[in-house]
Amino acid sequence: QVQLVESGGGLVQPGGSLRLSCVASGFTFSSYVMSWYRQAPGKERELVAAITSVRGTTTYADSVKGRFTISRDNAKNTVYLQMNNLKPEDTAVYYCKAVRSSYYWGQGTQVTVSS
Repeated sequence: QVQLVESGGGLVQPGGSLRLSCVASGFTFSSYVMSWYRQAPGKERELVAAITSVRGTTTYADSVKGRFTISRDNAKNTVYLQMNNLKPEDTAVYYCKAVRSSYYWGQGTQVTVSS
């Protein structure tokens, strides 16, 4: 059974940091491109960051470049999203996604940036 379980979300003040984790099971994690998406209320889901399976090449949305870092630990079947200098506009539900020939989504974790 394929599972992607996100954690690490919460309420944080502007300028603060959070680290999201996504633990995968039920498929060959190391072979999949892993990514983080987010969806704010009333908006479409958007790609935040992605990391390739072998070389670990990363890509980021312009809105998060220099503030967010995606990484993966294939030994732990886990992908991370380190989020620094958070802004109110980062408020959203964050989802991880695994992609190869098929794709899988996690259930999401809420991130709220507010004073």
